[in-house]
Parts: sequence; C-alpha cells; structure tokens
Amino acid sequence: MSKNLLNKYAWLVETIYNSNGITLNEIREKWLENDMSEGVPLARRTFHKWCEAAQEMFGVNIECEAKGGYHYFISNEDEIKNGDLRTWLLQTLSVSNLLMNNQTLKDRILLENIPSGQEYLSLILEAMKTNTAVELTYQSFYSDEEYVTTVYPYCVKLFKQRWYMLAECPYSSKTKIRIYALDRVHESRLLLDVKYQLSQNFDARDFFDKSYGIIVTDNTIQTVTLKVSGNEANYIRSLPLHNTQKEIETSDEYSIFELRICPEFDFQQEILSHTPEIEVLEPAWLREEIADKVKRLYNKYYEEK
Repeated sequence: MSKNLLNKYAWLVETIYNSNGITLNEIREKWLENDMSEGVPLARRTFHKWCEAAQEMFGVNIECEAKGGYHYFISNEDEIKNGDLRTWLLQTLSVSNLLMNNQTLKDRILLENIPSGQEYLSLILEAMKTNTAVELTYQSFYSDEEYVTTVYPYCVKLFKQRWYMLAECPYSSKTKIRIYALDRVHESRLLLDVKYQLSQNFDARDFFDKSYGIIVTDNTIQTVTLKVSGNEANYIRSLPLHNTQKEIETSDEYSIFELRICPEFDFQQEILSHTPEIEVLEPAWLREEIADKVKRLYNKYYEEK
C-alpha cells in the first residue's frame, strides 16, 4: 500500500475527527482545498472505500447519523486516545499531511533531529514477523570497540527520539535479554537459516510496564511521591511521567503526584531535568539519591579551586 494512500486515509479520519459531525459535501469541499486532491473531486464510492480502509488500518469507526442531514462522525473517539500503534501511525501521518500542505512555511517549522537507526528498523521488523535471527555489528555507548552478536528480536520501542530493540542474546554467558539502541548498530543482516520461537506469554507492554523508559530490572515496583511546583505541575499533568501517575494533592503553590514505578537511572535523569521544580518525597532512598546528585552537581560549579 502506497504512503500516498495512507496519507489520504489519515486526512479523512482527521477531517471527520476535528468536526462536530460533517456531511459528505463538506468533506468533498475540504478535499478540494487540500493539495493531495490535485483538483480531482472525491467520488462517493472512493469515500466509502477510504472509510473501510480507515477502519482496517487505524481501527477508526466512521458512521453516519441520518438525523439532521446525514452527518459523518467517529463513533469510537475514546479508543483513538489510547496511544496504541495504530493511533501513533494515524497521528504521525496526520502531522505529515499538515507539514506537506504547508511547504511555504518550511523555513518557519522547526523539527527535532532523530539520530540514525531507522535504517535498520525495517530489517528488524521483518525478523520479528518471520521469527528470524539477526546478526548485529554493535557498539554500545560505553565502549570504544564494536562487536558482532546474534540476537532474537522481541520488540522495538521508541523513547526520547531513539529506537530501541529488546532482544534475546542466545549465546551470551551473562544477561540473555538485552536492550540495543538502533543508532549504535553499524551493520545488520538476517540469518535466514536461524529461526527462534517467541514465547506466547511474552507481552511487550507488560515487560516495560513498571519502567519509565527502556531500563528494565528485577527490582520491585515502588510508590514514588513527587512534590511539583505550581507552574511545572501543569506540564507534568498534561504529559504524565508514567501511566500510573495520579494527582493526590493540589494547591496554588504545588501539587503532589504519586506513581507506581521502578525508579531506575533513566527516571532519575528525568527528575533531575525538572530540578528544582520537582522534589522527591518518597521513597527515602530515592530522595537521598537525587539529593546526592544535586549536591555533586553543585560542587562541580561552586567548589573552591
């Protein structure tokens, strides 16, 4: 399926989603205003095909309400907000359409750079579909030397502008399940004659459920309590640190949030990035850990020479 068709499906969903009910004639008018139309009207038959494709590709149910003039609407709006793969794809294509239709503003639209690594994503997804091993030439962030290894890809995850792969390293004498940053892969190839079987009990969401990002340990989940200043609380409230986040106290000066998480290194780094607007209240060891890091940072800037 061409990317152009996917963009058209995404455009249709976004157009209906952003309206409070819209007629087919209104959809047709908006279509002709879009650069993708190239001046070609949207036929009724094509419209219904796109609706069916949107259901299949994105899980979006487009229905028609006869009352009041046959208005089209999305009947499962809540599901679109769940944040699964199809929602992410839909949102990505919608933004792509928006940018493509505003090329005249290209020098006024600034995007974040994403490191290399996406070039290996297609091969890894193919390996996941066919249960085929992958040979990687890899160099970690903490080593000056690269090495070659064989892995069984379990899943991929996008985190802070980087793609990561969770994979089993079958010939390792240490940890079997590891995380690999795709922008640290130098070469990769499918080992077509080496197959593996992913456990039916493996669930990627469950695997990372207790983590903030991509660091997963055997440590138990803990209740983390954060005191956040008023202005910063608005940011944390709109973009939660974790899916377990709850706001348990609110005032004009601060809010207190509670999370159920394993507060590993990547979570601690995130907390430090909000310093001094966020204060760890519990657990005590994490409060002490953050305080120690802040103290060491202070000493770097203010210690006497």
